[in-house]
Amino acid sequence: MMMERIPILQIGEFLLVTIQVDMHDQLALSLQDDLSAKIEKSGARGVLLDISALDMVDSFIGRMIANISAISSVLSARTVVVGMQPSVAITLVELGLTLPGVQTALNAERGMAMLRSNKPREGSGNAGRKH
Repeated sequence: MMMERIPILQIGEFLLVTIQVDMHDQLALSLQDDLSAKIEKSGARGVLLDISALDMVDSFIGRMIANISAISSVLSARTVVVGMQPSVAITLVELGLTLPGVQTALNAERGMAMLRSNKPREGSGNAGRKH
């Protein structure tokens, strides 16, 4: 049986992840692994996480979004979540998930603009430095 995977597309220095299926634990964990490997390999500076196809979330999905953002951040990439439906936003608030460090935008176009405009300033952090 082939394990399903969520595709990660590279657009310039950004990665695009579109979640169009119901997430289950194993799929979410493989996405986190795949994404961290892809960020490291590609040197991506940002991740656009499109959740417009999700009309329901639970605390697990909320934590996964927060984890993806945290992993990206550690690897010097920013995460912008786009396409969040009002019902999803309400559910996340009701679950008490504030998603610290997660930026949101209305749609993919605005999310990309946000990633482009907020590139880290030269000399900030250790992006690009080999250890």
